[in-house]
Parts: sequence; C-alpha cells; structure tokens
Amino acid sequence: MTTPSLYRTRIRHTRHAPIRHGFEYRSYSWFVDLDDLPRLPLWLRPFARFDPADHFDDPQPRATLRDALDAYLADRGIDLRGGRVTALLNARVLGYVFNPLSLFWCHDDTGALVCVVAEVHNTYGGRHCYLVRTDATGRAEVDKAFYVSPFNPVDGRYHLSVPEPGNELKVAVILHRNGSIPFTATMRGRAQRATAATVAVAQLTDPLAPLLVSARIRRQGIALWLRRLPLVPRPTGHRLLEEVR
Repeated sequence: MTTPSLYRTRIRHTRHAPIRHGFEYRSYSWFVDLDDLPRLPLWLRPFARFDPADHFDDPQPRATLRDALDAYLADRGIDLRGGRVTALLNARVLGYVFNPLSLFWCHDDTGALVCVVAEVHNTYGGRHCYLVRTDATGRAEVDKAFYVSPFNPVDGRYHLSVPEPGNELKVAVILHRNGSIPFTATMRGRAQRATAATVAVAQLTDPLAPLLVSARIRRQGIALWLRRLPLVPRPTGHRLLEEVR
C-alpha cells in the first residue's frame, strides 16, 4: 500500500449487553511509514503533525515516532533490525489529537511481519499498548487489561482482526466475556493517496476530526448514563498487564 495515505473511515461501536446501544460516525485516519512521514506544504502542517510524545508513554523523550516504537519493542526483547513499520493513527490537528486505537505493523529486515502493537487511549488521558502476534489473516487474541469505558469492567478477552490494510481497511475489535459478546467495534475505509488536495478536503469534510471523535465518545457515554447503565469505577492501583499472543 502506498504511504502516506488517508483512509476515509466509518467507525461503529455496538454495545450488546446489558443494554443494546450503537452508534456510527465518519472520520479519517492516516496510514504512514514511520521512516517516511508525510511532507506537507507549510500551510497544511498544523493539520497533520505526528508527535512521538503522543505514543508509548516513554519516560525518555524521543526524537521521532520510530525511535519511540523501537524503544518500546527493545524493552520487550524485539529488534526489527531496521525493518519497515507502518502505522494507522490520527495526527495532531491544530495542536489536538485523540487516538482511541493506533496500530503499528512491525516488520523485520526481511519484510516479515514480527508483531502488531495496538495502542489504546481512553478519554481520561490514559494509554496502554497490547503487543500481539497475529496469524496469517491478521487475527489475534489478548486479555483486556486497560480501563476504557466507565460502563465496561477491566476483564474479558479481545478478539482482534487487524490485517495490514491495502486499498481497503477492515479492523474489528470484539470483546468476549463469560461466553458472551458485550461489545464490538469496527473501522472500515478506503484509501486515498495523501496529497495536499486530499488532506485539505479532509479538513473541510471532517474538520477537527480528533476532537470530534473524543466529543462523540463522551456524548454516547452521557446517553448510556441517562439510560441508567451502571457505572464501573476506575480501578485504583490496578496493575496494567500485557499479554502477548
């Protein structure tokens, strides 16, 4: 797939239990090579900035997003030996970013996919990375280990479908718990080459996209609260675990 690209996406969240509730919204995401980030005209740069501090919670500042990822992997005994890393994520727009889910496909120097890093952010400013090893179809499983929603406890198991995208993007996250599926999320989109024109059009059709994503999630939370869905407090002293599959 050509990088950098934009995926014009449709994102759907569906809560199946204890009440049925779903919503869908339109947005866009970047697909980039971490060693070849977009070079945009000066007037567009405020609408697409990739800051390494937005990812991985590294206590040591890193010069680039690739450096931050390599440090994260090195802490887990993984060396890509300079292999290619592609990522699906949101860029900073006018200084603001929110990434509910960022995906990093990590290849070694032979081009083989070594692992996928799925980084989750919540609306409270927290973040957590799941390092997974997918099968040939891009599927993996991992225990839920991060507080995302005040309406979902930190248990269960995620079934992920995260194949590296081509012309089409198809990502799915399905939460399994005690033999049931309380929550699913999907993201689908079609690629466009990231040119000055396509980036400018995205700002007109989906202005301030990262801010709107955060606002929509909060609005849906209010809707669930009004429907008297029980609140799950944030765990105190909860140790975030990371499972590799």
